[in-house]
Amino acid sequence: MAMLKQSFHPVRKIMAKAKSVYRCEQCAADHPKWSGQCSECGEWNCLVEVSIAPVVTHRASPKQSVGYAGQAANLTTLNQVSVSRESRLHTGIGEFDRVLGGGLVTGSVVLIGGDPGIGKSTILLQTATHMAAQNSPALYVTGEESLSQVALRAQRLELPTEHLKVMAETCVERICEVLAHERPAVAILDSIQTLYTESLQSAPGGVSQIRESAAILTRYAKNSGTALFLVGHVTKEGALAGPRVLEHMVDCVLYFEGQSDSRYRMIRAVKNRFGAVNELGVFGMTDKGLREVANPSAIFLSRYDEAIPGSIVMISREGTRPLLVEVQALVDDAHGQPRRVALGLDQNRLNMLLAVMHRHGGVQTSGQDVYVNVVGGLKITETGSDLAVLLACASSLRGKALPQQMAVFGEVGLSGEIRPVPNGQERLKEAIKHGFKYIILPRGNAPQKDIDGVTLMSVARLHEALSEAMRLSEELS
Repeated sequence: MAMLKQSFHPVRKIMAKAKSVYRCEQCAADHPKWSGQCSECGEWNCLVEVSIAPVVTHRASPKQSVGYAGQAANLTTLNQVSVSRESRLHTGIGEFDRVLGGGLVTGSVVLIGGDPGIGKSTILLQTATHMAAQNSPALYVTGEESLSQVALRAQRLELPTEHLKVMAETCVERICEVLAHERPAVAILDSIQTLYTESLQSAPGGVSQIRESAAILTRYAKNSGTALFLVGHVTKEGALAGPRVLEHMVDCVLYFEGQSDSRYRMIRAVKNRFGAVNELGVFGMTDKGLREVANPSAIFLSRYDEAIPGSIVMISREGTRPLLVEVQALVDDAHGQPRRVALGLDQNRLNMLLAVMHRHGGVQTSGQDVYVNVVGGLKITETGSDLAVLLACASSLRGKALPQQMAVFGEVGLSGEIRPVPNGQERLKEAIKHGFKYIILPRGNAPQKDIDGVTLMSVARLHEALSEAMRLSEELS
């Protein structure tokens, strides 16, 4: 009888005990107990307690395995993959299309971040209304504002609103259901920090919620062909809030640059799978929204009527576009420890260039304060600005103004050589187009033929560039 009871013993569900772990808000690493510092990324005071739901192990049917794009993965050789030219959607703003690489690729996911009030929601609302009016169905999903607030902004900007569909929702599963039903060409989600998925218990804005929500939306975009814009918040350091893996998951990462109280805004592409990295778009903020600036070099060349010491124009290059930017330097006697301040440039590189100018140019600044500024709030990251920075510092130190119609570009090496930079011919054309008559450039970038009306001074060493600039300053003064 005992054996019979044992044979018909009811099968019970095996339920794992609920437990909690401490998850890092920066890198999403799990820890069994709380500690002040994350052992994975080294950040302090970033561990939060997260409850893990119990798992039922009795008769658990595994989910159907699908690939990244929503279909079963098949093995094939690379030469058998069909390659088709990606179709692009035009946003209606030329500068925005330039930053995206020529337009918005279908099925792509674009993450755009910037400081509060800089214009992220404004430019995306302008894009959505224009695309909806041009027979490209668009959906604007807001998680931070009410629909009436979005409508008020569109009314203030005088945008066409009769074709744009809007929705206030923060649940990712509900958003995907609406997207699957409406099938828009582009969808804007403002912002990713307000979204959450029902599969996780943590609060919206956490590392796990942002990561999982972005993963669900990315899979949907690849499967349906809908292009997505994700608005991202930034931290006080200027980086995108949330896990770093968020930038790896998306196809394009854009950053808004410029001060919120400034007239001009700049959008820079720091990652783009379908276009040039470091591409720059320049916009002007007006009472009717953001307007593209067709000739960005003109806004960075608002100079005085007369030449002043410490000012020079350098021919920079941002992405695929050459830009003429004014660089100003101020060298003055130091009262105490000499200071080195660089705005728009790398300060460590400024210290290195000043040492090179002392050693190979004979210009000493060890007892002076050196301040260098890129006019217009632009951030220059390329090395083609080296020669212009040193010439501006030498001009300020000696009190000799350089000619206003002179432009400079070139990289300076540690041994004092002037190294050529990429796309030298395009830089020359940009300077000539704006009427510059004197150009100092590396010898490796010098054209084979002379250009009528333009004096080209090709140099190979730093002391040659300093001598040519000062000689020209004395002749024209």
